[in-house]
Amino acid sequence: MSETNDQNVTKGDGYAVANLDDLGQGPGFRKIRKPLGLTAFGANAIVLPPSYETGKHFHEEQEELYFLHSGRVAIEFGDGSSHELEPGGLAWVDASTVRKLKNLSDSEDAVYVVVGGKDGYVGRDGRQPEGETHR
Repeated sequence: MSETNDQNVTKGDGYAVANLDDLGQGPGFRKIRKPLGLTAFGANAIVLPPSYETGKHFHEEQEELYFLHSGRVAIEFGDGSSHELEPGGLAWVDASTVRKLKNLSDSEDAVYVVVGGKDGYVGRDGRQPEGETHR
């Protein structure tokens, strides 16, 4: 049995499903972790307005993976290098590496998802339920 909460997050036994648009409106952060109940890593979506540039930041412990959902952004690192990401673009950033992002469009929002965590990869631990066969 599943249930839907006030943020239009459908939760069931061991899962949660939502749409990014239901987690907030307008520019800025869309918190993903708490509404969906994530516990092993952090996750946020960020909506950058046209031509907006974030401030520089770094982390003490968690590395981050950036995934660009829509728009076009430049991600600049502490060494001065800058890389353009288009939809589907990915960037991994170590915790202590300084970074900032800029929306390269002067007319459209850019939307990216950031996943952060620490303490390593669990490994390939997927299993098929009893009686299930691979096709």
